[in-house]
Amino acid sequence: MEKNQKENKPAYEEKMKAARGGCVDATQGTSKLKKKGNVVTIDTTTRGRRFWTISIRDRSNFSFHQFFREKMAMEVTQVLLSAQAVDSTVRKHAEETLKQFQEQNLPGFLLSLSGELASEEKPVESRKLAGLILKNALDAKEQHRKFELVQRWLSLDVAVKSQIKACLLQTLSSPVPEARSTASQVIAKVAGIELPQKQWPELIGSLLSNIHQVPPHVKQATLETLGYLCEEVVPDVVDQDHVNKILTAVVQGMNANEGNNDVRLAATRALYNALGFAQANFSNDMERDYIMRVVCEATLSPEVKIRQAAFECLVSIGSTYYEKLAPYIQDIFNITSKAVRGDEEPVALQAIEFWSSICDEEIDILEEYGGEFTADSDVPCYYFIKQALPALVPMLLETLLKQEEDQDQDEGAWNLAMAGGTCLGLVARTVGDDIVPLVMPFIEENIAKPDWRQREAATYAFGSILEGPSPDKLTPIVNVALNFMLTALTNDPSSHVKDTTAWTLGRIFEFLHGSTVETPIITPANCQQIITVLLQSMKDVPNVAEKACGALYFLAQGYEDLGSSSALTPYFQEIVQSLLNVTHREDAGESRLRTAAYETLNEVVRCSTEETARLVLELVQVIMAELHKTLEAQKLSSDEREKQNELQGLLCGCLQVIIQKLGTSDPTKYAFMQYADQIMNLFLRVFACRSATVHEEAMLAIGAFAYATGPNFAKYMPEFYKYLEMGLQNFEEYQVCAVTVGVVGDICRALEDKILPYCDGIMTQLLKDLSSNQLHRSVKPPIFSCFGDIALAIGENFEKYLMYAMPMLQSAAELSARTSGADDEIIEYTNLLRNGILEAYSGIFQGFKNSPKTQLLIPYAPHILQFLDSIYMEKDMDDVVMKTAIGVLGDLADTLGSNAGSLIQQSLSSKDFLNECLSSDDHLIKESAEWARNCNVMNCGDIGRIENRIEESFVVQRQCICVVLPHIFSFQGV
Repeated sequence: MEKNQKENKPAYEEKMKAARGGCVDATQGTSKLKKKGNVVTIDTTTRGRRFWTISIRDRSNFSFHQFFREKMAMEVTQVLLSAQAVDSTVRKHAEETLKQFQEQNLPGFLLSLSGELASEEKPVESRKLAGLILKNALDAKEQHRKFELVQRWLSLDVAVKSQIKACLLQTLSSPVPEARSTASQVIAKVAGIELPQKQWPELIGSLLSNIHQVPPHVKQATLETLGYLCEEVVPDVVDQDHVNKILTAVVQGMNANEGNNDVRLAATRALYNALGFAQANFSNDMERDYIMRVVCEATLSPEVKIRQAAFECLVSIGSTYYEKLAPYIQDIFNITSKAVRGDEEPVALQAIEFWSSICDEEIDILEEYGGEFTADSDVPCYYFIKQALPALVPMLLETLLKQEEDQDQDEGAWNLAMAGGTCLGLVARTVGDDIVPLVMPFIEENIAKPDWRQREAATYAFGSILEGPSPDKLTPIVNVALNFMLTALTNDPSSHVKDTTAWTLGRIFEFLHGSTVETPIITPANCQQIITVLLQSMKDVPNVAEKACGALYFLAQGYEDLGSSSALTPYFQEIVQSLLNVTHREDAGESRLRTAAYETLNEVVRCSTEETARLVLELVQVIMAELHKTLEAQKLSSDEREKQNELQGLLCGCLQVIIQKLGTSDPTKYAFMQYADQIMNLFLRVFACRSATVHEEAMLAIGAFAYATGPNFAKYMPEFYKYLEMGLQNFEEYQVCAVTVGVVGDICRALEDKILPYCDGIMTQLLKDLSSNQLHRSVKPPIFSCFGDIALAIGENFEKYLMYAMPMLQSAAELSARTSGADDEIIEYTNLLRNGILEAYSGIFQGFKNSPKTQLLIPYAPHILQFLDSIYMEKDMDDVVMKTAIGVLGDLADTLGSNAGSLIQQSLSSKDFLNECLSSDDHLIKESAEWARNCNVMNCGDIGRIENRIEESFVVQRQCICVVLPHIFSFQGV
């Protein structure tokens, strides 16, 4: 029988169908059937694992479907419980069983899970896991995986999906809270897939009908589901009538008259997710008043979680509907002030967050519009923070005194004092100088008090207001305070005070020190004292030492643009040695101390002058020795291996900065070359370790190394190329892939046409990357730029890749030209994509310039000009795109010469675009436009029409593309 099954499965299935009364084998595994008289024996297995064996003596009342559901339900329950077992062997076996079931019979698998979740007879643990697996079968973080899961669900049989959805809706009535909550999330995931496809139109109506159910737990679960649903779908998917009904149900559930706190909490959380749908409702005065009244009432609820959720709603309203807040702002201040001063911390934190969100909104408005508003401005600034300042600042200063004893040791700590200080900093950025006289009395009163809390709060307040007010306002105060703070950092008995003092010094150096500050804070009189105190503090406890490293980082950064002189030069060797000593501390792994020390070392090197070039060169050997030591370590535990990888990444980063510094002048570059072979050998050994974090840093270092060594890098390519290819193929750690793409550009600039032997492999992989829907979209714009780098390096030899690269660029250009209705995130990405495409075109035109093969580009010129027209018409390109775009227009004219004339004349907007760029305030855009104008004037005369030649050439290209391209590279995922 088994042999017959393998050879002729359809015939076997027909026999099975006849034997069991017309039922189809739902397992899609193997079922051995034996029939003797009135006894039927069925032995069902899946990939070698026996699920069950049954014998049926009387088939007259036997339903195989019913039996299968009951038996499979028993099996799934046990497997789900086993998948949570403590015993790893049992757990892994159960996980493998679930995987097999899903792979061979997805509909049956999902039906079994939904049935498990809906059944009140099943254990809570198995129901929860069934729901979780269901949810994970519908959604994923990775975009390509999410797309696959969505398509998989949409392709399921309608009857199967209907049965699953019925089970999910049924579960909302379950008395088990965990089952209801899980079902809510799964329903929302299904809705997120189906509602945009105009499927499951009855869902929202069905949910809203549940709101009127008598059992409170059904109402609670339904409100929770509505909240999750609003989180999953975009507002456009739900019609306004349904939005109105959802908001009505949610707000009624929040009402103080609602007697069940679980219902009220679910409603309040649902409103938080539904606020994005309420644009029309917030534009209606009566509806907005009602919503705001209910939210404010909920902030006074006896239940902490309801109060917290209500303040979260206020935070979201502050960000989303800032322009509607004026009538309510006084009441909101009273409510938040009471919560900050007297409520429990989770509630008080959200009350502070409301004012932080208002600061964020006003900072954005002031930065975008420069404070110039008219009565009909789209987004006026109401200056809520400035109006609230006299009452808001004292409230925030009070919070600074509510520190926790161990907050400096806990990297993830977040408490009332930290939230208050953060908000105070945002207030300072919002109102500028006006905050200083309100904070200084608090500082003066508390800075010398015996209680460490008061001293730390005063220091924190001072550090928080250093960004926002003008240097003229702050410099006199800082000059008085600096010596006091240096003394505190050395002598204060409290590590809390030292920690905050070092952080505040870093803020002083970040915002009030550098080439743009007229009155210097750092002078020959205090420089030595500052450096001595910071280096001494780097020997303190890890959290203090880490902040001291940060202060030194900003101190060094302030000298970056001062040319050949730096006050740090006499102390360079001492600073470097102190930082290296910090990296060797036994406790350097705490408080990010080792990382901070290396980052500061990098900045000290980056901002050093020619006077210390010899010392930087000596540092090469030190870092090389450190890296070599990590590569020699053997038999490390997983924890030790992780720490070693982190250290290797830091050392590679340090070498990158050193190489960049030494590569800026010929004498130091020549001296550095003596170490080139050794350094490259170390990098190759690092790549062999196969750690993504280290690979990223090592690749960046290779880019700097290639730039420094120039054409000499060619001798390393045979051995390095395999790692370059591995990086380009690394879809999972897409940051590594992105960095590798950038390094390809660095190598092209270093080797120029010596890169040619490797271009086939590189271009093939880049085109595959573009075609993949698995690679993160952020990598794709740099890939297009890389086309330009390659073309610029190999010139007319890029001809063989035109037939593949140009259609890719054209498809991406068409996609990026359509942005109407897109949100800010999409527009930002679109501009990155456009810039990558334009850089590719620019590199290709420049690569073919002065070549006899420039006519190969003529067929592509009309589309490129259409692309320039389209992005000009969209009016949403940023300055970077504008500069690159006008540069491409110049490159096209410069390369095609007289052939470009009629093409540019046919362009809809080239003349207007050029004139707009010529009048730009951005000098880089203006320079590019002037160059483009000169190219047009010099090369674009009236030369008649060349359309026939273009079309003939393009037909040949298109025929080649149609044969080859679809089989190799389909444009997806950009």
